[in-house]
Amino acid sequence: MGDRSSVTVGVLGSYGGRNVGDEAILTAMLDRIRGGRPDARLVLFSRSPDHSRTMHPDVEVVGWEGVCREGISEHLRRLSVLVLGGGGILYNTEARRYLRLARTAQDLGVPLFTYAIGAGPLTDEADCAWIRATLSDAAEVTVRDEESKLVLEEAGLTRPITVTADPALLLEPGDCGGELLRAEAVPQGVRLVGMSVREPGRAAEHLDEDGYHQLLASVGDFLVHRLEAHVVFVPMERDDIRHAHGVVSHMAEADRCTVLRGSYHPQQVLDIVKQLDLAIGMRLHFLIFAALAGIPLLPLPYAGKVFDFAQQIGAPALRGVVRETAGLLLAEVDRLWDERPARAAHTVARTAAMKLRAAETGDRLLAYLDRTAPRTLVRSTMPTVAAPIG
Repeated sequence: MGDRSSVTVGVLGSYGGRNVGDEAILTAMLDRIRGGRPDARLVLFSRSPDHSRTMHPDVEVVGWEGVCREGISEHLRRLSVLVLGGGGILYNTEARRYLRLARTAQDLGVPLFTYAIGAGPLTDEADCAWIRATLSDAAEVTVRDEESKLVLEEAGLTRPITVTADPALLLEPGDCGGELLRAEAVPQGVRLVGMSVREPGRAAEHLDEDGYHQLLASVGDFLVHRLEAHVVFVPMERDDIRHAHGVVSHMAEADRCTVLRGSYHPQQVLDIVKQLDLAIGMRLHFLIFAALAGIPLLPLPYAGKVFDFAQQIGAPALRGVVRETAGLLLAEVDRLWDERPARAAHTVARTAAMKLRAAETGDRLLAYLDRTAPRTLVRSTMPTVAAPIG
């Protein structure tokens, strides 16, 4: 274990994968740890060390994929605690990859703290076994939504689980969005509606690519005709660009769309979203950014985490992007636009409550560190002055 006169915090999650949402979680998490424990050394375990060093130049970065147990153990031994999360990394076939490293840390005597983690879909028995074996021994288990708690319980985890909220809710918007949109040649002086799409895959098992491309193309054309809007596709992963073009290829008004192509930090994407008049999307963190920006939003659920967020934010309870008909979806978009002042005010109030829950995760981690790794006292270098007599 690391030197208990100081604290070394390891962070493990889906980092280095060039996903804006994951990087937003990491940014907020690191800021919270630094703010509460400026004496902490930070070690980031990354899937792509070069990318992570560019994004976080002031953090020690360790690559872990493809590294043998002995090789990674030398880094784990230095830790006071390993923080797992946040983000939705505990799902079929993926969970075991992260939990194997987490279990190695535990075997070395390093405590595990899960940080507002996301779970599901999780039905594979091998992954469920890793959940039970690893998280049962964790110092604390916090998840970002009720859906994740239910998934872990159904996997057989019987220990207490605390529900907080996504760490990215603690990011604060800046003011560079207008400049970034101008650089992407997005028209000025018009209504802007942001859209977010994603790829099918293990985390979105029921998406039919052609079907949802056509469905969202109908939404895009409606936005142009009904609102005289320009549609801005905001990729949260690089592969989202391809799927955004797939949607645009089905639109009659393709010339009234822009697919953003720049590589942006989370703060920059949040600033871009702040420039929008309306947000409609699939990606969870695009919707979180819209909530932080205080603009009306319509989630297009494809998984439990988006359903859960829609309920928490008070958005329309759509059945899911894979099951909605175009007519019902367009009616919801129309209603959202007509009710946007009230919807925006409602979103701001709900978001404020969620931010308080998001802050609780960091509070719990810092309290744990204060109990197990006392703060380093800095001796004063000022000379001692004797008190006057009399």
